[in-house]
Amino acid sequence: MPILIAEHDHARYAALLRAAQPDLELIATDDPAELAQAAGACAIWLGQPDLVATLLRQGLKPQWLQSTWAGITPLLAPSLPRDYRLSRAVGIFGQVMAEYVLTYVLNHEREVLARLTSQVVREWHNQPPHSLAGRRVLIVGCGDIGQSVARFLAPFGMQLFGIAREPRELAPFQRVAGLEALGEWVGEADYVVNLLPDTPATEDIYDAALFARFNPHALFINAGRGSAVVDADLVAALRDGELAGAVIDVCRQEPLPSRHPFWTAYGLLLTGHSSAPTQPPLMAELFLGNLRRFANGERLHGEVDFARGY
Repeated sequence: MPILIAEHDHARYAALLRAAQPDLELIATDDPAELAQAAGACAIWLGQPDLVATLLRQGLKPQWLQSTWAGITPLLAPSLPRDYRLSRAVGIFGQVMAEYVLTYVLNHEREVLARLTSQVVREWHNQPPHSLAGRRVLIVGCGDIGQSVARFLAPFGMQLFGIAREPRELAPFQRVAGLEALGEWVGEADYVVNLLPDTPATEDIYDAALFARFNPHALFINAGRGSAVVDADLVAALRDGELAGAVIDVCRQEPLPSRHPFWTAYGLLLTGHSSAPTQPPLMAELFLGNLRRFANGERLHGEVDFARGY
């Protein structure tokens, strides 16, 4: 039985899978009409949630779907079926997300943007930079990506704290608390890195009340989901000096509308959902491993609990 690849980068995925396992029968396209025609004959789908959601809305459904995204929000709409196996992309984003976070943490400590601005106006900027050593980082969301980010930051001597669904011991964090501790812990952090998934429990948690409790010298980095942040409250908090700045990779609406206040908010840098793109070679490897598990009736890596939303 053929496998359906519903991906804009479908040709790359097909080539990678055929090179690794030549006997696979693949149907690969991103054309909606071709996908709808082929989907009924395919029990296994590999694809991006926005394309696959269109098929589900048409009453088509696989036995198993492997998402090529970590986020699966398009597949969780109330009108869509949930009586199939779904696995999301896990274990393949850790290093690229860590590189993203490290880029903007170092940029903040070394005042890269301020030095660039000084160069434009020909003003000598010789203030001494700061160091990452001893800085307190609060990583909100301690799944496989959050743990990878922490492991990459640890060699720089940063103090690592985490927020998860419930408290637990987890290396390399000094402590991991439950979500209810977020309001208390943000005031102690130099960096707050949001990596939470999009669930009802995480929607709008970064609001005016929470920003008021931030350390005013802290940098907020959101590479999780845009729905976690109340946009107007973040803009107001930056204006009022309740935090030092924000690096925003994910937004409620993407691309961001041209009149959205984030474009001109003081101290806010937009990075255009570039933090951790899916790398097809790693995704193909994850899929083939899960294909073996599916054939053997085993639990899949990244298998989704629809009740939890991840």
